Amino acid sequence: MARKSKALEKRSALEQAQDPDNSLFGGTAMSLVQGLLDSGIDGKGPFDSAEKVAREALASEGSVDRAIDKIVSQHTRLAAVEGFVTGLGGFITLPIALPANVAGFYLLATRMSAAIAHLRGYALNEPQIRSAVLLSLVGSDGDELLKKAGVVAPTSAMTNFAAQRLPGPALMVVNKAVGFRLLTQVGKRTLTRFGRAIPLAGGVIGAGLDGFLMRSVAKQARGEFPQSG
Repeated sequence: MARKSKALEKRSALEQAQDPDNSLFGGTAMSLVQGLLDSGIDGKGPFDSAEKVAREALASEGSVDRAIDKIVSQHTRLAAVEGFVTGLGGFITLPIALPANVAGFYLLATRMSAAIAHLRGYALNEPQIRSAVLLSLVGSDGDELLKKAGVVAPTSAMTNFAAQRLPGPALMVVNKAVGFRLLTQVGKRTLTRFGRAIPLAGGVIGAGLDGFLMRSVAKQARGEFPQSG
């Protein structure tokens, strides 16, 4: 079992997504991705959809650029607050707080990226655009996943990817690969948060880290979703 886990770690996210025998990890990755698509883009309960957030920001700011600035600022603050709150308990609450914080962070990041895409003229109901939103969450790793999937993108990888109208099965493999990559990043983020074992200090560290990571996703989304048409 240990050897199998190490072998999985060495394989790329795309290779793992294409492996029909990798059902356990694949199910977890797809559950994560489906949750991000359903809640992060479409909204669920009190969590507003990306389109609603974009529409309200545009109505209050009057221009696309200022609306995007507002959305990025809002989501960066929300991520920082969540990171602070979940880190306050220190070591005692870490096993429970960290998974909740990671899920909350990626939901916010998905909505922010999707809202930026919507404001730039992309239709969030199109499967290719929804996959492109997911790809923006993994930063430069998105380019690597697309290249390994056979998508050649000389300029903006995600915009080129969205325009290629890949069939459903291909999109599913890409989405699943994103899920694997996010799960890998969760493990890496856990290692960077051992400072949260100290009450209060953990909150400060969590706020700073989550705010920084949210700004990184925003930068990626801004670059990968240029004004459409």
